[in-house]
Amino acid sequence: MNTDCVSLRSLVNKWFAPTRSMPVRVTQTGRVLATHGRYVRLEGCTSRGPLTIVFFRHDDGSWFVFPPVPASPAMCGRLFVN
Repeated sequence: MNTDCVSLRSLVNKWFAPTRSMPVRVTQTGRVLATHGRYVRLEGCTSRGPLTIVFFRHDDGSWFVFPPVPASPAMCGRLFVN
């Protein structure tokens, strides 16, 4: 198990600090076309006012505010020794 994985719950607590009087709502979920990764759009209120953030899930299971880098095509060359 990856212990460095950043959970969505920890990011929600960090960015929104939700309470019963200021809850956070999931307003949209889906997949990014380029990477097929998941995203979640959350809305809530902070002490500074309303806040909307989109979180993206990366291949290792971590969530971040930036999308994962799509895998680019690669060529593999092998040396054959006789």
